Amino acid sequence: MGEQPELSVLRVTLQVALAATLLVAPLSIGAGWLLARRRFPLRSLVETLVALPLVLPPTAIGYLLLRLFGRGGPLSADVLGFDPDLLFTWKAAVLASAVVSFPLATRSARAAFESVEPRYEWMARSLGMPPARVFLRVTLPLARRGLAAALLLGFARALGEFGATAIVAGSIPGRTQTLSLAIFEDIQLGREQHALLLVAVSTLLAFGVILVSERLLARGARA
Repeated sequence: MGEQPELSVLRVTLQVALAATLLVAPLSIGAGWLLARRRFPLRSLVETLVALPLVLPPTAIGYLLLRLFGRGGPLSADVLGFDPDLLFTWKAAVLASAVVSFPLATRSARAAFESVEPRYEWMARSLGMPPARVFLRVTLPLARRGLAAALLLGFARALGEFGATAIVAGSIPGRTQTLSLAIFEDIQLGREQHALLLVAVSTLLAFGVILVSERLLARGARA
Protein backbone atom coordinates (compact mmCIF):
# COMPACT_ATOMS: atom_id res chain seq x y z
CA MET A 1 0.00 0.00 0.00
CA GLY A 2 1.46 3.37 -1.07
CA GLU A 3 2.21 6.30 1.16
CA GLN A 4 -0.61 8.78 1.72
CA PRO A 5 -0.14 11.99 -0.33
CA GLU A 6 -0.30 14.19 2.77
CA LEU A 7 2.33 12.11 4.57
CA SER A 8 4.51 12.10 1.46
CA VAL A 9 4.39 15.89 1.22
CA LEU A 10 5.13 16.27 4.94
CA ARG A 11 8.02 13.79 4.75
CA VAL A 12 9.63 15.56 1.77
CA THR A 13 9.17 18.96 3.42
CA LEU A 14 10.81 17.88 6.68
CA GLN A 15 13.63 16.06 4.91
CA VAL A 16 14.41 19.04 2.67
CA ALA A 17 14.22 21.55 5.55
CA LEU A 18 16.40 19.40 7.83
CA ALA A 19 19.02 18.78 5.13
CA ALA A 20 19.07 22.48 4.24
CA THR A 21 19.56 23.39 7.92
CA LEU A 22 22.43 20.92 8.29
CA LEU A 23 24.02 22.39 5.16
CA VAL A 24 23.59 25.96 6.38
CA ALA A 25 24.62 25.35 10.02
CA PRO A 26 28.44 25.53 9.73
CA LEU A 27 28.26 28.30 7.11
CA SER A 28 25.89 30.52 9.07
CA ILE A 29 27.70 29.96 12.38
CA GLY A 30 31.06 30.73 10.76
CA ALA A 31 29.75 33.82 8.95
CA GLY A 32 27.91 35.00 12.08
CA TRP A 33 31.06 34.73 14.19
CA LEU A 34 33.17 36.46 11.52
CA LEU A 35 30.79 39.42 11.27
CA ALA A 36 30.38 39.66 15.05
CA ARG A 37 34.05 39.41 16.05
CA ARG A 38 36.24 40.54 13.16
CA ARG A 39 36.91 43.80 11.37
CA PHE A 40 38.35 43.41 7.87
CA PRO A 41 38.45 45.22 4.50
CA LEU A 42 35.25 45.05 2.44
CA ARG A 43 33.29 43.97 5.52
CA SER A 44 30.29 46.02 4.40
CA LEU A 45 30.34 44.24 1.05
CA VAL A 46 30.36 40.85 2.76
CA GLU A 47 27.43 41.91 4.99
CA THR A 48 25.52 43.02 1.91
CA LEU A 49 26.18 39.78 0.04
CA VAL A 50 25.14 37.70 3.05
CA ALA A 51 21.87 39.63 3.38
CA LEU A 52 21.12 39.71 -0.36
CA PRO A 53 19.07 36.48 -0.54
CA LEU A 54 16.89 37.89 2.25
CA VAL A 55 15.58 40.69 0.01
CA LEU A 56 15.87 39.14 -3.46
CA PRO A 57 12.66 37.57 -4.81
CA PRO A 58 12.92 33.79 -4.34
CA THR A 59 12.13 33.35 -8.02
CA ALA A 60 15.21 35.44 -8.86
CA ILE A 61 17.32 33.19 -6.63
CA GLY A 62 15.87 30.14 -8.36
CA TYR A 63 16.65 31.59 -11.78
CA LEU A 64 20.25 32.32 -10.78
CA LEU A 65 20.67 28.76 -9.50
CA LEU A 66 19.18 27.49 -12.75
CA ARG A 67 21.69 29.53 -14.74
CA LEU A 68 24.54 28.21 -12.59
CA PHE A 69 23.61 24.54 -12.80
CA GLY A 70 21.58 24.44 -16.01
CA ARG A 71 22.84 23.68 -19.51
CA GLY A 72 25.85 25.86 -20.30
CA GLY A 73 26.14 27.20 -16.75
CA PRO A 74 29.50 27.27 -14.93
CA LEU A 75 28.43 24.38 -12.68
CA SER A 76 26.56 22.39 -15.33
CA ALA A 77 27.31 18.83 -16.41
CA ASP A 78 28.69 19.86 -19.83
CA VAL A 79 31.17 22.27 -18.19
CA LEU A 80 32.21 20.12 -15.22
CA GLY A 81 32.51 16.99 -17.34
CA PHE A 82 30.19 14.94 -15.14
CA ASP A 83 26.52 15.05 -14.21
CA PRO A 84 26.10 16.65 -10.75
CA ASP A 85 22.59 15.11 -10.64
CA LEU A 86 21.11 18.23 -9.09
CA LEU A 87 18.33 19.96 -11.02
CA PHE A 88 14.79 18.67 -10.45
CA THR A 89 15.89 16.38 -7.64
CA TRP A 90 15.56 16.62 -3.85
CA LYS A 91 19.12 17.97 -3.82
CA ALA A 92 18.00 21.02 -5.78
CA ALA A 93 15.20 21.59 -3.27
CA VAL A 94 17.74 21.40 -0.44
CA LEU A 95 20.08 23.85 -2.19
CA ALA A 96 17.29 26.35 -2.87
CA SER A 97 16.04 26.15 0.71
CA ALA A 98 19.58 26.52 2.07
CA VAL A 99 20.25 29.64 0.01
CA VAL A 100 17.09 31.44 1.15
CA SER A 101 17.48 30.40 4.81
CA PHE A 102 21.19 31.25 5.07
CA PRO A 103 20.80 35.04 5.61
CA LEU A 104 18.23 34.65 8.40
CA ALA A 105 20.29 32.01 10.20
CA THR A 106 23.46 34.10 9.80
CA ARG A 107 21.89 37.29 11.15
CA SER A 108 20.56 35.42 14.17
CA ALA A 109 23.88 33.66 14.72
CA ARG A 110 25.66 37.01 14.57
CA ALA A 111 23.32 38.38 17.24
CA ALA A 112 24.03 35.31 19.39
CA PHE A 113 27.80 35.88 19.21
CA GLU A 114 27.42 39.61 19.84
CA SER A 115 25.51 38.81 23.02
CA VAL A 116 28.58 37.00 24.42
CA GLU A 117 30.66 39.32 26.58
CA PRO A 118 34.11 39.59 24.90
CA ARG A 119 35.93 39.81 28.24
CA TYR A 120 35.35 36.09 28.85
CA GLU A 121 37.19 35.34 25.61
CA TRP A 122 39.98 37.78 26.53
CA MET A 123 40.37 36.13 29.93
CA ALA A 124 40.64 32.69 28.33
CA ARG A 125 43.27 33.91 25.87
CA SER A 126 45.21 35.61 28.67
CA LEU A 127 45.45 32.21 30.36
CA GLY A 128 47.15 30.79 27.27
CA MET A 129 44.16 29.13 25.65
CA PRO A 130 44.55 29.04 21.82
CA PRO A 131 41.88 30.84 19.71
CA ALA A 132 40.29 27.62 18.42
CA ARG A 133 39.88 26.30 21.95
CA VAL A 134 38.49 29.65 23.15
CA PHE A 135 35.85 29.39 20.43
CA LEU A 136 34.95 25.79 21.27
CA ARG A 137 35.16 25.98 25.07
CA VAL A 138 34.02 29.55 25.78
CA THR A 139 32.25 31.26 22.88
CA LEU A 140 30.12 28.38 21.59
CA PRO A 141 28.78 27.29 25.01
CA LEU A 142 27.83 30.88 25.89
CA ALA A 143 26.11 31.42 22.54
CA ARG A 144 24.54 27.97 22.27
CA ARG A 145 20.92 29.00 22.91
CA GLY A 146 21.08 31.85 20.45
CA LEU A 147 22.72 29.60 17.86
CA ALA A 148 20.08 26.93 18.36
CA ALA A 149 17.40 29.57 17.85
CA ALA A 150 19.20 30.79 14.73
CA LEU A 151 19.19 27.30 13.21
CA LEU A 152 15.54 26.82 14.15
CA LEU A 153 14.67 30.05 12.34
CA GLY A 154 16.63 28.84 9.33
CA PHE A 155 14.72 25.56 9.51
CA ALA A 156 11.41 27.44 9.66
CA ARG A 157 12.39 29.52 6.62
CA ALA A 158 13.32 26.36 4.72
CA LEU A 159 9.93 24.83 5.60
CA GLY A 160 8.13 27.61 3.75
CA GLU A 161 10.42 28.05 0.75
CA PHE A 162 8.51 28.13 -2.54
CA GLY A 163 9.80 30.27 -5.42
CA ALA A 164 13.39 29.09 -5.78
CA THR A 165 12.41 25.46 -5.18
CA ALA A 166 9.69 25.56 -7.84
CA ILE A 167 12.22 26.72 -10.45
CA VAL A 168 15.17 24.41 -9.76
CA ALA A 169 13.40 21.35 -8.30
CA GLY A 170 9.89 21.43 -9.72
CA SER A 171 6.91 19.91 -7.94
CA ILE A 172 7.37 16.14 -8.27
CA PRO A 173 5.11 14.23 -5.83
CA GLY A 174 7.10 12.09 -3.43
CA ARG A 175 10.42 13.59 -4.54
CA THR A 176 10.51 17.39 -4.54
CA GLN A 177 6.93 18.46 -3.73
CA THR A 178 6.98 20.31 -0.41
CA LEU A 179 4.05 21.73 1.53
CA SER A 180 4.23 25.14 -0.13
CA LEU A 181 4.35 23.60 -3.61
CA ALA A 182 1.49 21.22 -2.81
CA ILE A 183 -0.64 24.08 -1.48
CA PHE A 184 -0.03 26.07 -4.65
CA GLU A 185 -0.97 23.07 -6.82
CA ASP A 186 -4.16 22.45 -4.82
CA ILE A 187 -5.20 26.08 -5.24
CA GLN A 188 -4.53 25.93 -8.98
CA LEU A 189 -6.65 22.78 -9.30
CA GLY A 190 -9.46 24.04 -7.07
CA ARG A 191 -8.86 21.52 -4.27
CA GLU A 192 -9.59 24.06 -1.56
CA GLN A 193 -10.31 21.63 1.28
CA HIS A 194 -7.05 19.78 0.74
CA ALA A 195 -5.17 23.09 0.46
CA LEU A 196 -6.72 24.20 3.75
CA LEU A 197 -5.55 20.99 5.42
CA LEU A 198 -1.98 21.54 4.22
CA VAL A 199 -2.11 25.19 5.32
CA ALA A 200 -3.14 24.02 8.80
CA VAL A 201 -0.23 21.56 8.90
CA SER A 202 2.18 24.30 7.75
CA THR A 203 0.86 26.70 10.39
CA LEU A 204 1.27 24.16 13.18
CA LEU A 205 4.83 23.36 12.09
CA ALA A 206 5.82 27.02 11.86
CA PHE A 207 4.13 27.85 15.18
CA GLY A 208 5.96 25.05 16.98
CA VAL A 209 9.37 25.95 15.56
CA ILE A 210 9.00 29.67 16.31
CA LEU A 211 7.70 28.96 19.83
CA VAL A 212 10.75 26.82 20.65
CA SER A 213 13.05 29.44 19.10
CA GLU A 214 11.54 32.25 21.18
CA ARG A 215 11.86 30.21 24.37
CA LEU A 216 15.51 29.52 23.64
CA LEU A 217 16.15 33.23 23.08
CA ALA A 218 14.31 34.12 26.30
CA ARG A 219 16.35 31.62 28.32
CA GLY A 220 19.54 32.95 26.75
CA ALA A 221 18.60 36.50 27.71
CA ARG A 222 17.90 35.49 31.30
CA ALA A 223 21.19 33.58 31.49
